[in-house]
Amino acid sequence: MHQLALRERSLEGSFFETEFASFMAWRDWGFPDRSVINCFAMGAIRSSDGAFLLGEMSAHTANAGHIYFPAGTPEPSDITGDTVDLAGNIAREVAEETGLTDADFRAVPGWSAVFAGPRIALIQILQARAPAQELRMRVLGHLAREPKPELSDIRIVRSRADFHAMMQPFITAYLEHALALHP
Repeated sequence: MHQLALRERSLEGSFFETEFASFMAWRDWGFPDRSVINCFAMGAIRSSDGAFLLGEMSAHTANAGHIYFPAGTPEPSDITGDTVDLAGNIAREVAEETGLTDADFRAVPGWSAVFAGPRIALIQILQARAPAQELRMRVLGHLAREPKPELSDIRIVRSRADFHAMMQPFITAYLEHALALHP
């Protein structure tokens, strides 16, 4: 994203298409073009018993071992007209990574934007209809059926005691806020 603007309670910007290799080089070289921001949407799956579910990235992925909410860089298929459909991006990524669909949760209205240097994580809570352990088992079943799953495990986070060193600071900052609001 570039041409970023914050107006009251809204974020505006222009996404542009780039090759994945160029994106990875920009990231791996320390984000040399400061006019560009990595803006992406994340689905914060919250179970019926109040826990959050996060995925541990598989060894073959660009973020191996890191623990995140399901997410992905917007793709051309996420464009509707001249708008990037971030809610659609989340639904697609959650389904791809976990096997869960909108039949398993409802998207809570509103978004949280977490600014982390050259990254902006746009996070929407997906309120699940099932408890955390049941969701975890379902997702693990999905992962077992995938030939090359993006996730290697699912972590349940109920409190700060469940935080892990492989969670990026912007993830733990969001979780501290969300868990304080919904203990």
